[in-house]
Amino acid sequence: MFRDEKLKDAPAPLPIALHGEAILRQTAIEVRQFDAELTHLAEQMSASMLAAKGVGIAAPQIHSPLAMFIMASRPNDRYPDAPHMAPVVVVNPQILNASSELNAGEEGCLSVPGQRFVIQRHEKIEVRYQNLQGEWQQGELSGFIARIFQHEFDHLQGITLLERSQMPEQQPNLRKEVVQNQVSLKHTAKEGNAQ
Repeated sequence: MFRDEKLKDAPAPLPIALHGEAILRQTAIEVRQFDAELTHLAEQMSASMLAAKGVGIAAPQIHSPLAMFIMASRPNDRYPDAPHMAPVVVVNPQILNASSELNAGEEGCLSVPGQRFVIQRHEKIEVRYQNLQGEWQQGELSGFIARIFQHEFDHLQGITLLERSQMPEQQPNLRKEVVQNQVSLKHTAKEGNAQ
């Protein structure tokens, strides 16, 4: 269901956009033309991802504004325990539902080279997207594959891994401190009222 048969051997890899470049801060635009040019873009993305030893890549990472990414989990130097899956081209993706269960896992990003972050992601997600022929696909993803989808989906929203790592929900120690401070303030207020 999540396999795209049309993705062939790819051309030479393209340069990867790095954190700080404007294309990575933009919201991707909807794909409306499903043609040979889109297939060629997917092939270029695949070549770039494989050359960089990634398990996914979003169009903005190769300087394209389109709402498209590729998931291609397989064990490699960066992710030795990654499950193997055929490459999947994801166009105009949507996350329809997400589990309340979050899992922390280490992630890297081709646009933030040399850095790894522990990121909280939904364990399961229900997704909908189009393939290279424009046909809608829908299904549930879990574990590492769901993590890849969420990571690449972030790119289409103009969010890199560096920004995601700095969001409040990614700071468990900060969350604990905020909760503890709120409890301390409540106790202080009660004690003040009692005096």
